Amino acid sequence: MGGLFAALGDSTRRGGFFALMEKERSIGELAQPLGITLGGLGQHIRVLEAASLVRTRKVGRERRRAIDLDGLERLETFALRTLWRSRFDAPRRVVEE
Repeated sequence: MGGLFAALGDSTRRGGFFALMEKERSIGELAQPLGITLGGLGQHIRVLEAASLVRTRKVGRERRRAIDLDGLERLETFALRTLWRSRFDAPRRVVEE
């Protein structure tokens, strides 16, 4: 799970990730609003792909990037478990003290 959070730890990667949550895009469509070169963004996208947060598919001559729903589901499940576990542990610690 650390890879998921490390991948989203960079503001440029988060910006690209959130843009892809809206719709599938090419690198060019992502790079312009983020103010980054195509090569620089390509490196960020590879980190997101390695963390299974983004997938790439070829459409004609273009490669389209989109959110990897399996990776997003793992991230959501982990975050919810962590949130609920901490909420239940806090009252237990108070009672035990």
